[in-house]
Amino acid sequence: MKILLALLWKLSKLVSILLFFTLFFIVLSAKASGGEPTILGHQLKVVLSGSMEPTFMTGSIILMEKTTPSSTFKKNDVITFRSEDILITHRIIDIKDVNGKEIYQTKGDNNNAPDPVYVTGDQIVGKYADLTIPYIGFLVNVASTKEGSTFLLVVPGILLVASAGLSIVRALREFEKAKTA
Repeated sequence: MKILLALLWKLSKLVSILLFFTLFFIVLSAKASGGEPTILGHQLKVVLSGSMEPTFMTGSIILMEKTTPSSTFKKNDVITFRSEDILITHRIIDIKDVNGKEIYQTKGDNNNAPDPVYVTGDQIVGKYADLTIPYIGFLVNVASTKEGSTFLLVVPGILLVASAGLSIVRALREFEKAKTA
């Protein structure tokens, strides 16, 4: 039983460390690329509104494949596009050809009406890559702030120092026990 508990404890520590470094990598990647975390040609986007619920819940992270000017899109593709100075992720519901260029009508799955303006190919920055991680987006948003990234750097450092201190104290106790025995 003690062996099983020890293994579970080590597994728990390993999972925590992996999650921390993954989140740390996302934050560093976002800072280095000007706010757009990119992993192997894909971007992680945080869902900030409920316009695509229940497909994507608010606070989820979705993986978007970066697009190029030659990318093609079809009806029902979920795309992220730039509208004014914000990014929007909605589904393509119609495609029209205007003067030899395709334009896309989009709509949030949870919205009653289509978006009022068609999207052009040069506005599209990503296409949904079939990966959603619920609720982690809330952490990424906090981690992207100055205070949040400081917290992610300082707190684990303190915990590592405390863990090292506890290990030293345990080793000294074991040494004292062995010395008196």
